[in-house]
Amino acid sequence: MIDREQVKKVAHLARLDITSEEEEQFTTQLNSILDYFEQLSELDTDNVPPTTRAIEVSNIARPDELEPFPNKDALLASAPEQEGQYFRVPKIMASDDA
Repeated sequence: MIDREQVKKVAHLARLDITSEEEEQFTTQLNSILDYFEQLSELDTDNVPPTTRAIEVSNIARPDELEPFPNKDALLASAPEQEGQYFRVPKIMASDDA
């Protein structure tokens, strides 16, 4: 069980300024949550396969399809700098060898 001192400590660590009434309220609420988890732990789940979702979900997004950009020259022309058929970007990592 969680007591008010633990709620006060967590609030301090989270830099939350809570009142005495809120401490009492959070203590009650957190203990209710822990009681519920205790009830769940009493269930026999030996023959229940592990799942990631309670309901079956399917992907409704379309598959990615590789397509060339129709106007590559216009795209390259809008870049601040280009080098041939590529965008030129600033070097972000330097080595001692260069």
